[in-house]
Amino acid sequence: MSDLLHTLLAERDYLVADGATGTNLFEAGLMTGDSPELWNVDHPDRIAALHQGMVEAGADIVLTNTFGCNRYRMMLHGAETRVAELNLAGAKIAREVAGAAGRPVVVAGSMGPTGEIYQPVGPLSIEDGREAFAEQARALAEGGVDVLWIETMSGKEELEAAVAGAAVTGLPIVATMTFDTNGHTMMGLAPDAAIQFAHTLDAGLAAFGSNCGIGPAALVDSVLGISGAAEEGDVIVAKGNCGIPQYLDGHIHYSGTPEIMADYARLARDAGARIIGGCCGTSPVHLRAVVEALKDYTPGPRPSREDIEA
Repeated sequence: MSDLLHTLLAERDYLVADGATGTNLFEAGLMTGDSPELWNVDHPDRIAALHQGMVEAGADIVLTNTFGCNRYRMMLHGAETRVAELNLAGAKIAREVAGAAGRPVVVAGSMGPTGEIYQPVGPLSIEDGREAFAEQARALAEGGVDVLWIETMSGKEELEAAVAGAAVTGLPIVATMTFDTNGHTMMGLAPDAAIQFAHTLDAGLAAFGSNCGIGPAALVDSVLGISGAAEEGDVIVAKGNCGIPQYLDGHIHYSGTPEIMADYARLARDAGARIIGGCCGTSPVHLRAVVEALKDYTPGPRPSREDIEA
């Protein structure tokens, strides 16, 4: 079993994770409503080019193009029987790019939500969710990922199901949740309560944190909540969106600049994050600004809300 993530964390104060997948693929020709995961087979060269751009920008961790590649999400595209094939292909593409980087690069198997509501409010049981995530995780592991990266979770039930499903592989597991304008997930979980719940899961997490959300400032605020309730040795992840999405000239654009993302990266370090990257809207150009901002940076005191919003 690969343990590259733990090895690098033991050697370094922080690691840089990559930027966006979906929003960058729109720039490469993906149409709204289409499945990015199908491109692992239909356009593997474009997926490899995106990973390569992130590695060249300085990413230590690249996430596979498999965010929505579980049976429930792929059912929307008539591809629920191709889950193993598409995850395997996505993992192999990232593995090949990382292997040619000339330095250690962690390949993280991205696992996003099912899009279903869990019992007792909705129809999906934790066990059915676990089986779906396990199916995805096994294929990612077969494709050679170093770690399974569960992201954009909003509820306890789905986080529990995803972690349990990922655990069948024996690989290290990272999990992140997404928090909205009210400082809670869509299912009402606050950042401090989120990491406290994560500590109760049977499979220990290699790292836990926040991703996506409504921009870098709010992301750092959620990281403050997580780090404030963290236990000694917890590794915290910050992977924020590149500003706020805006619809201009028929396309979605994000308001963040490289300078804004550089400021965000330093604030995230100050807030306690050791793995820092970008989410929606974050291009290799933005990620390079993150990399440069963190070089030789000594974290300062925990930022106040005024510091974050400045």
